[in-house]
Amino acid sequence: MQSQELLKQLHLPGVDDVRQYLRSLSTHTLVGVGAFTALTAYWYISRPKALKPPCDLRMQSVEVPGGKYARRSALMDSDKHMTHLYEDAKTLYEFFLRGVRVSNDGPCLGARKPKQPYEWLSYSQVAEKAENLGSALLHWGHSKTKNQFVGIFAQNRPEWTISDLACYTYSLVPVPLYDTLGNEAISFIIHKASLSTILCDVPEKARLVLDCVSDREHNVRTIILMEPFDDDLVAKGKECGIDILSLSKVEAVGKAHHFKPVPPSPKDMAVVCFTSGTTGTPKGAMLTHENVASNISAFIKLIGDYIKLDHHDVHISYLPLAHMFERTIQGLILVHGGQIGFYQGDIRLLMDDVSTLRPTVFPMVPRLLNRLFDKIHGQANTSLKRWVLDFAYKRKEAALLSGIVRRDSIWDKLLFSKVQASLGGRVRLMMTGAAPVSATVLMFLRAVLGCHFYEGYGQTECTAGCTMSVPGDWTAGHVGAPLLCNTVKLVDVADMKYLAANGEGEVCVKGANVFLGYLNDPERTKETIDADGWVHTGDIGKWLPNGTLKIVDRKKHIFKLAQGEYIAPEKIENIYTHCDAVAQIFVHGDSLQACLVAIIVPDPDYLPVWAKKRGLEGSYTELCNNMDLKKAILEDILKLGNDAGLKSFEQVKDISLHTEMFSIQNGLLTPTLKAKRAELRNYFREEIEKLYSGIKM
Repeated sequence: MQSQELLKQLHLPGVDDVRQYLRSLSTHTLVGVGAFTALTAYWYISRPKALKPPCDLRMQSVEVPGGKYARRSALMDSDKHMTHLYEDAKTLYEFFLRGVRVSNDGPCLGARKPKQPYEWLSYSQVAEKAENLGSALLHWGHSKTKNQFVGIFAQNRPEWTISDLACYTYSLVPVPLYDTLGNEAISFIIHKASLSTILCDVPEKARLVLDCVSDREHNVRTIILMEPFDDDLVAKGKECGIDILSLSKVEAVGKAHHFKPVPPSPKDMAVVCFTSGTTGTPKGAMLTHENVASNISAFIKLIGDYIKLDHHDVHISYLPLAHMFERTIQGLILVHGGQIGFYQGDIRLLMDDVSTLRPTVFPMVPRLLNRLFDKIHGQANTSLKRWVLDFAYKRKEAALLSGIVRRDSIWDKLLFSKVQASLGGRVRLMMTGAAPVSATVLMFLRAVLGCHFYEGYGQTECTAGCTMSVPGDWTAGHVGAPLLCNTVKLVDVADMKYLAANGEGEVCVKGANVFLGYLNDPERTKETIDADGWVHTGDIGKWLPNGTLKIVDRKKHIFKLAQGEYIAPEKIENIYTHCDAVAQIFVHGDSLQACLVAIIVPDPDYLPVWAKKRGLEGSYTELCNNMDLKKAILEDILKLGNDAGLKSFEQVKDISLHTEMFSIQNGLLTPTLKAKRAELRNYFREEIEKLYSGIKM
């Protein structure tokens, strides 16, 4: 009674009042209320749950006691670096054996011909072919202790991976070659590694090898071809003292002279990966089985509670197998018994291969991400479409930042399902690395694609990656925290005013994934690995308050202007590429000049839209020759520079627009899509001189 009186005094309804109110409602209203309550309860129960991060996202790395500003992953229990995850997978040979076991002899390697479905080799078939090839190599004198290196010169295809596995099975060491290096570099590698056997995919590559060795002393005795060849090639080989054999014949020889596997140990060399570099001759990074196994294992450990890979997973292999990024992805798939489908070898047909294969694991590089980003925005060609796209993206971005990764929201169904379907519709794991990617592009595609999308940072000398974004941290603008297989520290670069005490400096890496050194090159090894075992990357990093690393500069490409100011061109380029009209940019300066100039390749997909907003129209070539457009782009990049805090001497004074993309094919990019600055400087020498002659200081 007292409670009823109190409710009356407070003018609040009592139980009887509620009952009376409910009785006054119509049946339709009660049904509606009940339905709404049921739907609300269903949404609450079935709504996607936010990921629980593996560590406190506010502190993803911690300082190593007495480590002179070195930091390790917050996921590490101690300062001991991780070397392996699975007890039965400590070498790449054991990675494959584990894959054989957990795959239930499922499909392993697949390839396709134009407009045909994928054809697959099972794990047992791959194992048999690898043993046959490896046995033939042993029969012809290769061994763990003598003539250990085997060259591989091919595009991504099943036979490449089989050749790798043949080497791993018998403790031999594959040495990848790639034609973008040029004849001089290929000849250099053949000589440096004393290669006696080289596997090639097509006759043209065999002819290239013969051209490289015909006029100098060499050790090559055998070229093994994966595809048919003619008698003329055999005759040319004989002139050089080289036998040209088919892979099928070599496998038959190995089958007739079978050897028991000679498994490697973790400390044995696994691969010599020659880095093209931006200057000088290639450097052969010697990587052990432990290096590669630790790097892959650390990644699996990082994502394992969120993405459990198994034999159902499918990877699309199109990034060069001559580089460690793709090789580590293949190891990731093989150790879980998954499937590797190879593209046809033509990047223009990649999306057709993707739609046929429908991969679940899709590594990306920034150039492809930028293309996808531009394509999506290019289709939003009206103000209404742009508003809808932005609104839908903001809703998905908000969910992502709250820890929810999904592709079944209303926004996916209405807008983004077509984008997801263009990648096969099944992608659940994406990774990007090798070059910086815009934070805007990364955040947008993470939200739109609705899958686990990680960004990493590393180099060949650290196998592939040394930092990686952590599950649950879907912010952009950094490259994550150190992996469990290594420690990262920053050291002073006094000339550039970067000090480790301020959380800035050159990125140095130490751990189980750090390479042995460069093949037969002690001088350059000493330049890269210091006396305490730290690899000096040449990149400038900065620790963010949450313990993640941000790459802010590059040490090796600094130069002085005439007035003595230091310039880091890559930092400036990274800022200017945020201009929507810019696809590629090369910033140039030297000690004889007091200012900077730049060569810009406008984005052919986005330029017409960008120009039209400014009242300019025409073909791509016409726009690139339009002085008003050039002026508009210059104004836009200078504004970006100002907003980013560039000093006046760091801003370009003039630009020239170029219509041909910098590429691997024209020799202006390395195979990992980094700018070859010396080549760019020589290629655009006349244009640069013209720009400087027109500047009045």
